[in-house]
Amino acid sequence: MITLTNGAFRQGPARLKAAATLGLLAFVLAFALAFNQGLIGSFLRPAMSEETLIGWWGRFSVSMVIFLAVSGFGYLVLSLSRRAQLITVWLLLAAGAFGFFLSFELSFVFIGRKLPFLLGTGAFTTLYVSAISISLAFAFALMGATAKLSGIGVVEGVGAFYTSYFRGVPLLVQLFLIYLGLPQIGYVISPVPAAIIALSLVYGAYMTEIFRSGIQSISVGQWEAADALGLQRLLTFRKVILPQAMRVIVPPTGNQFIAMLKDSSLVSVVGVWDIMFIARTQGRSDFKILEMLITASIIYWVMSVMLEFVQQRIENHYAKSLKR
Repeated sequence: MITLTNGAFRQGPARLKAAATLGLLAFVLAFALAFNQGLIGSFLRPAMSEETLIGWWGRFSVSMVIFLAVSGFGYLVLSLSRRAQLITVWLLLAAGAFGFFLSFELSFVFIGRKLPFLLGTGAFTTLYVSAISISLAFAFALMGATAKLSGIGVVEGVGAFYTSYFRGVPLLVQLFLIYLGLPQIGYVISPVPAAIIALSLVYGAYMTEIFRSGIQSISVGQWEAADALGLQRLLTFRKVILPQAMRVIVPPTGNQFIAMLKDSSLVSVVGVWDIMFIARTQGRSDFKILEMLITASIIYWVMSVMLEFVQQRIENHYAKSLKR
């Protein structure tokens, strides 16, 4: 097994080979997707006629320019430290994504007029629906994992059915069943509570397996040591097992929260005024749906980046014991 480190690419030949490989991949991608007919190809229009640019020679020329640019940039970046490489590439790709959005000739006046509504109402609704849902999902997951590990057949059956059903039926179907089904038996429910119930039940089922595996990752010796000290089982679980299991539980749980944040866009179909609902309605009324969808995607992206940062801090907190 060969392990590649950042230092391995700082040697001249190795760095040149890695940069050339990146450039070759960029060349193949540019040639296959005919970048000469897009925004990048437009930069060569002053040097080439329109007929030549859209032909095979134009396709090859644009791809070759991209090869040289990526190879040269890669050669320079690979000489930096690992962290500097990460930041540089992340910022470059982010700039490329924004540049791609800008190529759509968007109406920024319209976006600026609707942005306060998207952030003030849409983002706030999305965040508080997601926050309440993940809190309830955490509780459902803890109960479900405890049930599946209880060793009592009846309780295990309840936990197994819960995870099987709510993981097996799509979230959108669950949302409609709750929002439209409960009134059939006399319980009229508004869109926001229906969205919270659906999200928390579905993601609680997914997180049940995360909690179960995290608890089972702690050796039986921890339970036996606590029993030898005379600790009650519930106290042992709260003070000994769960804090250690959190190192295993937090990373996938954080991923589930980010996934829930994005899946919360589905609740717009029942009239919840989240980011997606406002983006669709405001964009459709003014025939600016692309502006609103792109703006919504950037808002979701920024919120996901912020949650990733919080998740990393929590992971570092529970990983302190491993660094001693």
